[in-house]
Amino acid sequence: MSGWTDAHCHLQDEFMEEGGDAPAEVRATLERAYDAGVDRVVVIGTGAKSSEDALALTGTHSPVEIYATVGLHPHAASEDLAPIAALARQRHTRLVGIGECGLDYFYEHSPRDEQRRSFASQIGLAVELDLALVVHARDAFEDLFAIFESEGVPPRTVIHCFTGTPEDAEECLARGCDVSISGIVTFKNAEALRDAARLIPLDRLHVETDSPFLTPAPHRGKKNEPSFVSVVGTFVAELRGEDPVALREATSANTARLFQFSTH
Repeated sequence: MSGWTDAHCHLQDEFMEEGGDAPAEVRATLERAYDAGVDRVVVIGTGAKSSEDALALTGTHSPVEIYATVGLHPHAASEDLAPIAALARQRHTRLVGIGECGLDYFYEHSPRDEQRRSFASQIGLAVELDLALVVHARDAFEDLFAIFESEGVPPRTVIHCFTGTPEDAEECLARGCDVSISGIVTFKNAEALRDAARLIPLDRLHVETDSPFLTPAPHRGKKNEPSFVSVVGTFVAELRGEDPVALREATSANTARLFQFSTH
């Protein structure tokens, strides 16, 4: 039996020391995750420094396996992608994906045309290097699908922290994407997301924390961390009328397939 996998977290953004090894707080966080039944975490890059730190964290001595992605978040889409591409092409042994990248029309911290350009480039990088693609999509599904039509969808693509409607979920699934559910599913006003979570096939479903953000109920007000992926997963299992152990096994297997852990 496998433990939980946190398919998406940002440990480096909150805890990583400048140019150094993971501090004691990261190790303690990972030990708490292990005690909560978590076997693996994927630390997600959002820019050049963030991606470097994510890769550095994979060398942390920990009871939890640590993998990483490199990418340029849509909030930073105006920045140069070249450092991210250079990192990716180094083929770090624990590098498993490109992203998070995509479109965010809720905050629009970068112009939409630059978001679309950066996203298309990172799709190409994922295809070139045969890596998974981790997609951020907020209030932008129409353009997301248009870019998928023009650029293609890498064979291993996940829509992380899904916040769309059931119809958006069906469109993502129809394009071959997996869907990852975060602690938002536990929020009081997330009924549409709960409806979407119910319809995702078990073999296409992932669970994540997106920590240190989006702490699930009943832990709202605390800093989120990978140990809470068990809270998210158990909530999703009960929502779907499934055994939490079966959902844990399935989602962990799905994330291992998506990121090809066995080859790293």
